[in-house]
Amino acid sequence: MKYLEKIFAFAILLFFLSSCGVSKSLHNRPDHSAYDATIPKRVKINDSTFIAGNNFLLKNEQAQWELYVEGNPLQIGKITGSLTQELMQKQEAIFFNKVEEFVPSKFQQYFLRKFLAWYARKMYLHIPEEYKAEIYGMSEYSSSNFSEIGEPYLRLLYLHAAHDIGHALQDLMLVGCSSFAVWGDKTIDGELLIGRNFDFYVGDDFAKEKIIAFVNPTEGHNFMSVTWGGMMGVVSGMNDQGLTVTINAGKSEVPLVAKTPISIVTREILQYASTIEEAVEIAKKREVFVSEAIFIGSAKDKKAAIIEVAPDNFGVYDVENTDELICSNHFQSEAYKNDERNLKWIAESHSKYRFDRMEELISEQNKLNVPDAVAILRNKKGLDNKEIGFGNEKALNQLLAHHGIVFKPESGKVWVSSNPYQLGEFVEYDLDEVFSNREGNPSMTTLSSPKENVPEDPFVHSKEYKDYEAYRILEREVEAAISKEENISPETLSALQQKNPEYWKAYYLTGKYYFGKKYRAAARNAFEMALTKEITTVPDKERIEKYLQKLKE
Repeated sequence: MKYLEKIFAFAILLFFLSSCGVSKSLHNRPDHSAYDATIPKRVKINDSTFIAGNNFLLKNEQAQWELYVEGNPLQIGKITGSLTQELMQKQEAIFFNKVEEFVPSKFQQYFLRKFLAWYARKMYLHIPEEYKAEIYGMSEYSSSNFSEIGEPYLRLLYLHAAHDIGHALQDLMLVGCSSFAVWGDKTIDGELLIGRNFDFYVGDDFAKEKIIAFVNPTEGHNFMSVTWGGMMGVVSGMNDQGLTVTINAGKSEVPLVAKTPISIVTREILQYASTIEEAVEIAKKREVFVSEAIFIGSAKDKKAAIIEVAPDNFGVYDVENTDELICSNHFQSEAYKNDERNLKWIAESHSKYRFDRMEELISEQNKLNVPDAVAILRNKKGLDNKEIGFGNEKALNQLLAHHGIVFKPESGKVWVSSNPYQLGEFVEYDLDEVFSNREGNPSMTTLSSPKENVPEDPFVHSKEYKDYEAYRILEREVEAAISKEENISPETLSALQQKNPEYWKAYYLTGKYYFGKKYRAAARNAFEMALTKEITTVPDKERIEKYLQKLKE
């Protein structure tokens, strides 16, 4: 009887979710009648070069895609979709297959789709029409698969809020980034210098086809951003006014409804702001549904500031009498001084540790240049240069970043990392050169200025790097075996530890396996070994201590 009651309750809930205010959002489409929809035909030169009139997509020798696109919002969307259609469809498949991996049950997937439609029922009201038109234009080239999730336009709309929705509903913290800026007496030439790691991870394949997009819109400023197929929002970018934007996730509570995706807010800032004050005004007028730090660098202001947004709060952190600014994943402005979620996050997470590590590394240099900034982004050690294991979230370089990026706003230059992670060569681009002489001049060669590229990190050729890559595979195998209660050989558990000997999680997983098998002595030894390492968060440490307490009982 209880089972039937649950089914009935679920049916009522599903009806509520699928009917309450969802219909309008599912059928809403942008009015793009005012835009010229004419676009040039795509021409394939070879597998790595495509042109469409004055627009083009090409792959450079570092295996990064470079995209140049111009026009009104609808044209930019359609041309971007046309040029990047294979990349867009590939990223869409990677993302939705990852969701299927997380939620293998067809029944649960059906419920998830219904819930997503309900949760995002008001999002269309909070996205500017020009950006909906751009997304609509791109969606014409979306995959014909995944129709059960939604029509192409809706799928692409939802994907622009993927970070926000995951962050809000499960506090996944898919974006746990580190950013810093120095200027004045702290840089070699006195110019503003900004570095950031974008630690967004949806599997290894997701980061393989990153796109460095250069956009020349009919309204607003020209800008560049590091993105991927199907994404017109901005996570890292700079415009031709020397204004930079990056995002760092903060601690959020679960909101009841999706509003403006943070990447749309930052896209609007990048396209229409040229100063910190203008960026603040744009951010103020948008309602968001997660907590986020928007790190702004400004050539005109010759400094950086942080806009801290949340569904129920807003603050600006603008330092005085100093020439550096640091940002990880907690808020620093007066508006959040007594915010309980933020204070708890500072105390329990890895955010403050990374903040302190950036502060430590910056203080070691009298004056920084671009290679120095790259070196900070690539640093894999803990405070006081302690070995904390590869992949530890307390490290600035967690060996999972989608990209690292360095800006020199006053010079209009940017350096973007190439794979793997932020270890590959940092490729330089000069925005003045990129956007000049573009009329009737589609490029067949890289837009980069390779003279000032920063070489790859020698670590990629080391035994430690190979061991770490092997460790990552073993870690996934061991986690899967534990969840399925399968047997794991002692040799596998030994290799897990040997491949990454300073990382606490290798010993934690070993202990967890032995605990499940009731090998009490072996479990105790592994958990006690884990406690001697630099554990990522307070909850992680408490979890290990609870296991040890159970073993004592």
